[in-house]
Amino acid sequence: MAGIIREESMGDLWNLWFSELHKGTVGLTIKIKGVLFSGKSDFQRIDVLDTEEFGKVLVLYGSIMITERDEFIYHEMLSHVPLFVHPDPKEVLIIGGGDGGTLREVLRHPEVKKALVVEIDRMVVDVCKRFFPEVSRGFDNPRGEVLFEDAAKFLVNNKNKYDLILCDSSDPVGPAEVLFQKDFHEMISKSLSPDGIFVAQSESPIFHGETIEKVYKNLKDVFPIVKMYLAHIPTYPSGTWSFAFCSKKYDPMTNFLQGKYDSLKLPTRYYNNKVHAASFMLPNFVQSLVE
Repeated sequence: MAGIIREESMGDLWNLWFSELHKGTVGLTIKIKGVLFSGKSDFQRIDVLDTEEFGKVLVLYGSIMITERDEFIYHEMLSHVPLFVHPDPKEVLIIGGGDGGTLREVLRHPEVKKALVVEIDRMVVDVCKRFFPEVSRGFDNPRGEVLFEDAAKFLVNNKNKYDLILCDSSDPVGPAEVLFQKDFHEMISKSLSPDGIFVAQSESPIFHGETIEKVYKNLKDVFPIVKMYLAHIPTYPSGTWSFAFCSKKYDPMTNFLQGKYDSLKLPTRYYNNKVHAASFMLPNFVQSLVE
């Protein structure tokens, strides 16, 4: 994918637009008020745009990562689905997640004693702390920790066992490409506790069907329980996004903890117990990708 900023003249007025291209033939175009930040780290280009409709937008290598208006959907669904299935998730590992949104949601669960974010790009964290303080506020929580390291190298040397591992990665290009490989999933499994859960974003069923088929085949070779669930995210390619729920023990439907959900009374904007169940109900064309 690629991101393009262009100017459009309307008489004496100029409009500024950002377009994210998907597969080179279709894309999302958003009117922007300006570019708040543009820089290049050791790993990728990072831009922050100020938009008319979605507020501030974080763009990595030309792809939209989060917007102020809809980031809660992605972060709630990546985090709360497994957290309301595992009965005692004390230790959580977040791979990627440099914007801090997943960490923010994970730390809303009081049973989580520690959440470690392993992020390769320090500049992403710095930029998000500056421009997205509401998203990145979890970095100030003493139960959260950030380690700036390549996740694959971290897992090779890791001796700890985590109850929950969340892969909050960008698309499978550049530094995130390794996170979609079977070798990486095997390292994830070794770093999970005996009843651990692994969840990862797994792209758009509309545009990335071939990638999904490969990824889920690999996951099923590693984990005894693998289920896809969906969320509707307006600024992600096609608006329909998938997540892979992988577990050594727990089924996301039959082991949903209704009592825990009722007692915590967590105020959320997208996720709830009915959405939890409904998100695993897949359309036929999506189900065929993971069979």
